[in-house]
Amino acid sequence: MSKTHPPELKKFMDKKLSVNLNGGRHVQGILWGFDPFMNLVINEYVEMVTSGQQTNTGMVVIRGNSIIMLEALERV
Repeated sequence: MSKTHPPELKKFMDKKLSVNLNGGRHVQGILWGFDPFMNLVINEYVEMVTSGQQTNTGMVVIRGNSIIMLEALERV
C-alpha cells in the first residue's frame, strides 16, 4: 500500500486563492489549512456564480477530491 504524501501547499498559507471545483463551481478565499488528502480550510470564502453574483460564506472546508485547479491570487 502506498503512503500518502502531504501536498506542497505551505507556500500558499495565508494567501488568497482561486479554486475551481467539480460541477463548474469557482470560489475564492484565504488558505488557512490543509491535510495530506488536500482537504482545504478556506477563510473569507466567496463563491463566484456565472450570473456575476458573489456569495460570501465565511470559513469552509473543501474536500480535496472536488478540487480541479488551484491558483494563487497573491504573490507566493
